[in-house]
Amino acid sequence: MVVEVMDMILWTLYFSFLGAVLVLLLPGRAAKWAALSVAVATLAAAFAGASEYMSVSAQAPWVTLAKSPWIPSLGISWHLAADGISITLVLLTALASVAGVLFSWNVAHRPKEFFALYLTLIGGVYGVFFSVDLFLFMVFYEIAIIPKYFLIAVWGSTRREYGAMKLALYSFIGSALSLAGILAAYAVAGGHTFDLLELASYPFPPQFQYWAFPLVFVGFAILAGMWPFHTWAPTGHVAAPTAASMLLAGVVMKLGAYGCLRVAMPLFPIGLEEWSLFFAGLGVVGIIYGALVALAQTDFKFVIGYSSVSHMGFVILGLMTLNAVGLQGAVMQMFSHGVIAGLLFAVVGRMVYDRTHTRELSELGPMQLYRSMPFVTVVFVLAGLASMGLPGFSGFVAELMIVVGAWRGIPWMAVMAGLGILLAAAYTLRVMQLAFFGYGDNSSENSHSDMSKIDAISWPEKTGAVLLLAASLCVGLRPSLLLDLIAPAMNTPLVQVILKGAGS
Repeated sequence: MVVEVMDMILWTLYFSFLGAVLVLLLPGRAAKWAALSVAVATLAAAFAGASEYMSVSAQAPWVTLAKSPWIPSLGISWHLAADGISITLVLLTALASVAGVLFSWNVAHRPKEFFALYLTLIGGVYGVFFSVDLFLFMVFYEIAIIPKYFLIAVWGSTRREYGAMKLALYSFIGSALSLAGILAAYAVAGGHTFDLLELASYPFPPQFQYWAFPLVFVGFAILAGMWPFHTWAPTGHVAAPTAASMLLAGVVMKLGAYGCLRVAMPLFPIGLEEWSLFFAGLGVVGIIYGALVALAQTDFKFVIGYSSVSHMGFVILGLMTLNAVGLQGAVMQMFSHGVIAGLLFAVVGRMVYDRTHTRELSELGPMQLYRSMPFVTVVFVLAGLASMGLPGFSGFVAELMIVVGAWRGIPWMAVMAGLGILLAAAYTLRVMQLAFFGYGDNSSENSHSDMSKIDAISWPEKTGAVLLLAASLCVGLRPSLLLDLIAPAMNTPLVQVILKGAGS
């Protein structure tokens, strides 16, 4: 059922792009305050829109926000809509955008350009989550990717030009694959429309779906960090400035997973069934591989980078379960990983690295950070426990649902995913010990590291950390906050194509 409404949540898109222009017009010293005001406004609009959606979701799980012709001769329209899946990810983006500004409070080099690119990226992300017209979807998809290059190349650190270029190349290759599959579907369906709802109802021939599905799915999954196309992710995370790495792990990787769920899977359900076991296997490999590599890292940020690859493997596995429990778990994992990974990158990049000027675990250990940075230590321990899937945090609910969904369809993969959870506990406890509590003789009182002049943790950092921790805790303690949003989306036409095709 579709209801024509102008939802408050659409202002998240408008505020972001208008805010990017506003930041450029203001003096540099006002840029961060303007960016924070815009981010808070989008967060308020996201919550208002989610509340409004909850009031109509039982009768109308799919809500049209705006629809008008754009390029009629090609069947392209300005078609924006939302369901519980997209609204959940909009809430994630709004939370991440506020936290990202707070953790970028110290940006002094060209702050106007930094925050303008930042808000443009955020606006592109919102546009992807709202777009129903696939041409419009890809336009916003590119808008979300392009600013990432400049944020990393200009404001990044370790091998920033290499990291930015690698991310851009992988992203554009993935986009090209997805766009090729979408254009093929457009042509096969008669070349009359790019509307996703209409294309998803078209009976594409099975032989076409067998090659079109993996083309589009892999194109989007590259940005989701799916193994073996994951190598851009740790490199990009390490090179990016704190806010950019938070968005990269917290939001941008979700664009790829969202594209898989929203576009590839409902467009080609026959191809999905044919390839589901293969891609579920790649998801499991990503879980185990990412965890094992994280366990061997000596660079603090690389540990978090490879852990993101592992956790995004759960999303791929959840999508490939092809049942309602697994799909809901995948969306929950997108949200959970977004807030937790964002917080972990903030701790490593802003709170620790900017003060100690090192990410090497062998150098951090002797500093006994638990003494000089008690707040940071507590935040990382809590975020680490959340990343491990401790009950009470959002990660537990998400991973449990994915494992249950996998067990219903592919039991042995559920067992392998459980092994990945154990490995996550291993690398998290290891890095927690080495980075904050020291080890061996190096952690003695005689350590030569002078931490007496370390800068205090600022109020923006504390506010951002508390915001992200609170989000994970609230969802972990009361999963219905998100599940009541996500569950109605299982009845939308696009998800029903997936579930009926799988016989769920």
